[in-house]
Amino acid sequence: MTAEALTAPEIATPHGFFTRRGGVSQGPFSSLNCSLSGADDREAVLENRGRVARALGGEPASLVGLTQVHGVAVAVADVPWAAGQGPRADAVVTAVPGIVLGIVTADCAPVLFADVAAGVVGAAHAGWRGAADGVLEATIAAMRALGAMRISASVGPCIRQASYEVAADMRAAVLAADASAGGFFVDGRPERWQFDLAGYCAERLRRAGAVEVGIVDADTLPDTERFFSHRRRTLAGGGPIGHQMSAIVI
Repeated sequence: MTAEALTAPEIATPHGFFTRRGGVSQGPFSSLNCSLSGADDREAVLENRGRVARALGGEPASLVGLTQVHGVAVAVADVPWAAGQGPRADAVVTAVPGIVLGIVTADCAPVLFADVAAGVVGAAHAGWRGAADGVLEATIAAMRALGAMRISASVGPCIRQASYEVAADMRAAVLAADASAGGFFVDGRPERWQFDLAGYCAERLRRAGAVEVGIVDADTLPDTERFFSHRRRTLAGGGPIGHQMSAIVI
């Protein structure tokens, strides 16, 4: 079985928002788990990541990942680095053909970027904190520093508003960072709100100057067959979890 991925019409270069299907991992990591930071078998994860790279026409050794920390730092990939040795950052950009940029998520929003004419691509991991603090704007700025001018972006499968209940402290933290974000929260249960993470990311991308912005229609929490979900794991009382990968190459 090949690695399964969703694609976005806005991104005119090889890319994929990969699902959890089409890998070799077993049990709770079944089957295309691409995170090296969990308890899954390392060789299985490396095979899964290799399948992602090959699905985009790349070599396994050309795929670069990050040590993701829910921040706003952006790495520039001039040469591939070893699997599991990525810098502490939540976005990565490159202007080098053949380098496959990968980020892992399990409810947070994966965002892929491309300016095909300029030959520059990017990938970002945007949870609510990173999005509110500016990781998407930082990615666009880093791409522009490499020569990008007309950047398209797509927000991939993430936890969607109907599934994403948040408490007052999280809402307050987002609004403290971005007072304009209030419209992305709708009332839910008492002292609870439903947050539109995908819509919020898309709006931040538009405000930052992306010329075309899309959202992939998928909700990670209820879709057990296709996606890992941190919130689903939490609601079930914990346990091991895998992560899907989103990747792009110029």
